[in-house]
Amino acid sequence: MSTRHISGPQLARLLGAPPRERPYYTALARAVRGLILGGQLPPRVRLPAERDLAAALGVSRTTVTAAYDALRAEGYIASRQGAGSWTALPQTPPATTRQAVTRFGIVSAPAGDTETIDLGCAAPPAPAVFAEAAAEAVAELPEYARGAGYEPAGLAVLREAIAARYTERGVPTRADQIMVTTGGQQALSLIVQTLLNPGDPVLVERPTYPHALDALRRRGARLVPVGVTGGWDLELLAASMRQAAVRAAYVIPDFQNPTGHLLDDAGRAALVEAARAADAFLIVDETFAELGLDPDAPRPLPVARHDAGGRVISVGSASKLMWGGLRVGWIRATAPLLRRLVTTRESVDIAGPVVDQLITARLMERIEQIRAERARALTASRDALAGALRELLPDWRFTLPGGGMIVWARLSAPVATLVAEAAWRRGVRVVPGPAFAVDGVLEDCLRLPYVLPPDRLRTAVERLAGAYREIETAPPPRPLPAYV
Repeated sequence: MSTRHISGPQLARLLGAPPRERPYYTALARAVRGLILGGQLPPRVRLPAERDLAAALGVSRTTVTAAYDALRAEGYIASRQGAGSWTALPQTPPATTRQAVTRFGIVSAPAGDTETIDLGCAAPPAPAVFAEAAAEAVAELPEYARGAGYEPAGLAVLREAIAARYTERGVPTRADQIMVTTGGQQALSLIVQTLLNPGDPVLVERPTYPHALDALRRRGARLVPVGVTGGWDLELLAASMRQAAVRAAYVIPDFQNPTGHLLDDAGRAALVEAARAADAFLIVDETFAELGLDPDAPRPLPVARHDAGGRVISVGSASKLMWGGLRVGWIRATAPLLRRLVTTRESVDIAGPVVDQLITARLMERIEQIRAERARALTASRDALAGALRELLPDWRFTLPGGGMIVWARLSAPVATLVAEAAWRRGVRVVPGPAFAVDGVLEDCLRLPYVLPPDRLRTAVERLAGAYREIETAPPPRPLPAYV
């Protein structure tokens, strides 16, 4: 059993206001089950003693005992004499992360498929200024062709541009604190390979980006999930970091993928303090940081602004703001750590493509123009998606994100994988919630990117509504087989 635990007051805070349903123990069991399935309460976390939770909730111990018994009978609590009770999942969960990713993928539909509406990939086409920037980069290329072409840390012109952008955003940065990588995924993989040993515990958000989980698993890290479906509970996150003695935490504070949440400055400072107290590194994914949709909304400072000890490692990418075909990412860290990362990189691909880096450097000069173009297009698409969901699927719940490019929809029943399968048959590719979790929860969630044009999104929601009605009227499903 895990050594992680949650106190009575912490669980009471997660449960929120007492439900009106009676008998109360049934409502309490349903609420705890919802926290487990929704990812806010991870499996293998020791629950508070019955008397402690009863005191925190202001109910009788008998009520809590009955709720625990009901959850134990359903397989959501496991117990051992003398060791207490801890959260669990039934023996046959709906789907695992890897099963869901294998089944539905999260990158793109097959090439040449013009009939399928792809809601699996959250990546827009290149901006209007791309051709101009590419032409300028190609004109520069002969000058670079006189050298060897190998720059393991990245071209100086791009490193300087990225450092300057961090400085503009409130974090003074030198070029020697920047390393350019072949995409953000390589950046994360290099960090994981350099800093972690097999078996090291790493805190991850739930839900989170599946390919980040893949990189951590390949390294043999032990994943410690903390739910962020309703936002970050910084007290619970800090307690989890301490209790699990994590080596690092992987977080997405900027329009979190897939929930769309944005962590405020106070939360970012608390996050850094929690890492300091746990003596852990913070791997901060800033892929969506430049994609705020409201130009007048205040922008939180980068997490690194709150760091005085060199424990924040920032990961950025050109894929969302600029174009996914530019395989350019970057790492901001201390100069000594970057030297270690460069050494690691030399055993992987030595250096990134020069022309991609030159194009990205030119696009960095036009970053505000690109941000404005993205905001206009994404706002129109977001609003079209939200309007169609409210009209055609009114019992699905979601919070309208202020940036990024994803709506995280909560269904009224744990049928996301079944809906995704039915939607695929109707010509819509969508990824169900378990793909974004560690161990088979979030079956009541779907990730819906809004990078397509408004009319295309409207058609997609119409097909999703048909798929959902098909599942609603179908006989109760048998347990899903494992996908191989």
